[in-house]
Amino acid sequence: MSAAEGATMTKKAMSRRTKAIVGLGNPGARYARTRHNVGFWVVDALGKNMPWHAFEFCAWCKFSDDLVLVKPLTYMNKSGLGVAEVVRCFQVGSADVLVVVDDVHLSLGRLRFRRTGSHGGHNGLRSVERALGSADFPRLRIGIGQPAELDGMIDYVLGAFSVEDGDVIVDAVGHAVKGALCWAKEGIERAMNQYN
Repeated sequence: MSAAEGATMTKKAMSRRTKAIVGLGNPGARYARTRHNVGFWVVDALGKNMPWHAFEFCAWCKFSDDLVLVKPLTYMNKSGLGVAEVVRCFQVGSADVLVVVDDVHLSLGRLRFRRTGSHGGHNGLRSVERALGSADFPRLRIGIGQPAELDGMIDYVLGAFSVEDGDVIVDAVGHAVKGALCWAKEGIERAMNQYN
């Protein structure tokens, strides 16, 4: 994208209150079906059949005039670079950035909206907090369960769901899509009450 195109989009975004739904994950075919990528799955489902564009650190598409979907392309541990770029270019306030992320502390398929919170040991959320200089942004956590052995956490989050678990998570992603749109249209309280 050229600087002129970016400037034009920024001016348009400033004329209204733009919100962003950011799915966290790792780019590339190697990681596409892993547990760590369920955040990507949600924004991919929302942005299905829409044209995606590239910034330096992320991919984005416009869901509507006031809602942009985002996938950081810097790998999970540096997700904040892409989020910061979107905040800067689209003039989005932290409270208007919903970060969708996997969570090993929640049972498989469970959804949890929060207005704010800690990163809970999640490196993607930690990176976003660092980039924004604040933890005051809403997040939607999607439970992926825990491995039998906690010392196998990396292999677990970078592994694929079993067939049985896959059915549960696909259903959860469908609910997460609806929940994310509820957040965008009706706010965090409504999303928390209806989808937690």
